[in-house]
Amino acid sequence: MKMDRNRLTPQTPAAGALRPAQLDLTGLGLRIDAKAILQDVDVSLEFTRLGVLGRNGSGKSTLARIIAGLVEPSEGTARLNGIDMARDRRAALQEVGILFQNPDHQIIFPTVLEEIAFGLTQQGHGKHWAEDLARKTLQRFGKPHWAEAPVATLSHGQKHLVCLMAVVAMRPRVIVLDEPFAGLDIPTRMQLRRALRLHPGAIIHISHDPEDIADCDQCLWLDEARVIRAGDGPEVTRAYLDAMAEKGAGDDLSDLAG
Repeated sequence: MKMDRNRLTPQTPAAGALRPAQLDLTGLGLRIDAKAILQDVDVSLEFTRLGVLGRNGSGKSTLARIIAGLVEPSEGTARLNGIDMARDRRAALQEVGILFQNPDHQIIFPTVLEEIAFGLTQQGHGKHWAEDLARKTLQRFGKPHWAEAPVATLSHGQKHLVCLMAVVAMRPRVIVLDEPFAGLDIPTRMQLRRALRLHPGAIIHISHDPEDIADCDQCLWLDEARVIRAGDGPEVTRAYLDAMAEKGAGDDLSDLAG
């Protein structure tokens, strides 16, 4: 599907007034076996919907994990709403949730209700209260009949929705989406987009596809471990598309290492 670069304008989600978030990355870097995965990342952005664009291997998923507090950087800091998630895990459970590309890497319980309730118990809530809120979350998404469904019987897209409901139930201020639409067909993407519009907080959407982040008011473009550009969503996306078109016109696939 071709994207019209002249129509890249933010679309406000239908969930009413959104709560903005603040992301501050200062001197951020991560090295693994002397290889720079992220380097000299300095960004300060207020956003309601933030897109993170970049080619495969640019460091996007690593950045997502750092922001969510799952990975600690080698240098510098990453603060979301003033909190360093890697150093304050208790705050991270309240502040941020992450949705991975593969739901099978996230789901650990046999039934839908157990999966949604688990994060709530991790926040310190009692089992009965957690199950009650999990059922209310299912009701909110129009899936109360899924409560006792075995997760193993669900489709890939349905598992994605279960993971999203589990994250939303915990009421984080920010949800980080790490390429959640990869490999999904068009109807499933549309349905998950509608579900995401129910979240009143901020969203950080990691993707290599500009169509996925077309509703983002802010955008951050990563390439080869560094930030190339950050700021207004449509402007950064247009610059990214221009650069990708220029690369696509080349012939680096035919070049072999000596």
